Amino acid sequence: SRGSFKLSYYNEYKSYLRMSLSGKICLVTGASRGIGRGIALALGSEGATVYITGRTLDPVSTAPGSLKVTAEEIEGRGGKAIPVKCDHGVDSEVHALFDRIKKDQGKLDLLVNNALKGVSTIGKYAATPFWEAPIESWDDVIHVGLRCHYVAAIEAAKIMTPQQSGLIVNISSAGALFNFFTVLYVVGKAGVDRMAEMAGLQLKKHNVTFISLWPGLVQTEYIVSKKDTIEKAEVRGIKMDVSKGETVEFAGRAIAALLKDPNVHKKTGKTITTADLGVEYGFTDVDDKLSVAQMMIACDVNEFL
Repeated sequence: SRGSFKLSYYNEYKSYLRMSLSGKICLVTGASRGIGRGIALALGSEGATVYITGRTLDPVSTAPGSLKVTAEEIEGRGGKAIPVKCDHGVDSEVHALFDRIKKDQGKLDLLVNNALKGVSTIGKYAATPFWEAPIESWDDVIHVGLRCHYVAAIEAAKIMTPQQSGLIVNISSAGALFNFFTVLYVVGKAGVDRMAEMAGLQLKKHNVTFISLWPGLVQTEYIVSKKDTIEKAEVRGIKMDVSKGETVEFAGRAIAALLKDPNVHKKTGKTITTADLGVEYGFTDVDDKLSVAQMMIACDVNEFL
């Protein structure tokens, strides 16, 4: 029956999830904290060697997390972490990063573009008309965000195209489609989605996959610290409940599944949600919960079966 076929399809993908990522060389940008940290932890837990970048190498009192702390967590889970202090707003530092990876490893299997400088800027001007916000906010949100993703993608493609393999993932959000937060947030996220679409088409003949990934509401340190404010507001008429959000590692589980999938190239150029991938590959969050969006999708799938 159609239902039994669908179930065997899921079981087939679950066998891929049992594979180790040992030997895989990964780079996660912006991994001192937040989603980047969670992605790096999930990949490290699977045995990958993970280069992690950010501007905060050592712990500081002014912000949670650091590259060294993330690295220690990865090592504690059996992975290998290589922390590299890198300002992704400085092209020369990005070039040096990729030169180091190529020299040390001879390959790159995965790039996760996550670095974003403008989180506080987005929050600060969320209720401000764009013409009243300082023009410098463009640099905060777009320069270390959309532009630095493009620069890193170029460097990754130079390594991946000759090896005829590789996966690039841009971390995006539903803000690419809906009017969330600020004009610049929407512009930046729409840009990274279209980047993945066009670049993915160009990379397809080289067997390199480029995907844009939408997590849901994620329990980052920043979101948790702003919980009361967030839950008082509405996004497109919907009340947010931070306690029901995804953990920072859920996106990492999605990316790990993509990296293991031998047919991932079929997804190149697409924008995909973490919830969709959770249903397709059969994984849940670290607390064994489905995200709210994932539960809705699962219900639809069950009705179809």
